[in-house]
Amino acid sequence: MIDPRAIVDPSAELEEGVEVGPFSIIGAGVQIGKGTRVGPHAVIKGPARIGQDNSIFQFASVGEDPQDKKYAGEETWLEIGDRNVIREFTTINRGTLQDTATTRIGNDNLLMAYTHVAHDCQLGDNVIMANAASLGGHVIIDDYAILGGFTIVHQFCRIGAHSFCAMGSAISKDVLPYLMVSGQPAKPHGINREGLRRRDFSETAMQQIKRAYKAIYMSNQRLEEALDDLRVIAAETPEVDLMVDFLHDSGRGIIR
Repeated sequence: MIDPRAIVDPSAELEEGVEVGPFSIIGAGVQIGKGTRVGPHAVIKGPARIGQDNSIFQFASVGEDPQDKKYAGEETWLEIGDRNVIREFTTINRGTLQDTATTRIGNDNLLMAYTHVAHDCQLGDNVIMANAASLGGHVIIDDYAILGGFTIVHQFCRIGAHSFCAMGSAISKDVLPYLMVSGQPAKPHGINREGLRRRDFSETAMQQIKRAYKAIYMSNQRLEEALDDLRVIAAETPEVDLMVDFLHDSGRGIIR
């Protein structure tokens, strides 16, 4: 199911049911799983491993060299899971040797038009990046996070699970799980209650997450003191463990 006007390198490995549209280019070292559809005029450069049932739309650039002045042509990689939707003009770069050498995208993600995933980024599952959202290098996006249109994330930041970053947010520090943030620079605006409701979080769990939020953002405590409160809440509500672990691992410090 390869259009005769497409160019596919002889070393590329395309499994059964892969579609490649006209004028697309599949480079050396690219592996594409069953059922993945590559639209017209897309470019995929290897080494890259792309899973099953993905949709890569026209004019996407997937697996290109990292935009990093330290990059000197070393072999680095891109890994994409299953059932992702990668829309028009999205750009996804491979990793660098200064990190894990691999950019990774999990399963069931939606990358809308003009989004950018820089070198060494790690995306979990069920992430949504709305139009023109952009990630600097080495960014981690945890499961079910949503980035509104034109959101910009500084390199080395982490966006916690189930968080929501509003349109046009400029993010230069880590975003806690369950948070809503917005602004330039981004500031916290409560918990992502609607997102949690849609994902069937219980009312009790949401109340406890809000209690944890208040301990961090509304109690005038130092972060170390608030963390003690979070441990107590987590003992009652396992969902809050995600916030405790995140605070322990935060490299750049959290948005406050």
